[in-house]
Amino acid sequence: MTQATQPQERGIQLSQSALRQVKSLQQNQGGELCLRVGVRQGGCSGMSYMMDFEDTSKVNPQDEVFDYDGFKIVCDRKSLLYLYGLMLDYSDAMIGGGFQFTNPNAAQTCGCGKSFAV
Repeated sequence: MTQATQPQERGIQLSQSALRQVKSLQQNQGGELCLRVGVRQGGCSGMSYMMDFEDTSKVNPQDEVFDYDGFKIVCDRKSLLYLYGLMLDYSDAMIGGGFQFTNPNAAQTCGCGKSFAV
């Protein structure tokens, strides 16, 4: 796994490769966008990760905002209870590539790595 771009006190960690990938995707989308990360009920383990770009004007005052070299990650406080300490990494491997979530709060993770249980 790649080193995080910010000190460990950040609630959501982002590797250099993940930062490069989200910045690239952001440029393709255009506009002033941040990355919203959260959880929702569902998935094979009970809770699923969610991630999508969002216009920065939609960020709520109650949201936690993490700045990585000018790129913002936003997470609602309820989701952050389940995600605090999450490491978001990215691999461009042909098999098993894509975004990977390493969540220290997960008691169980499904085989695909996109859902978890606490």
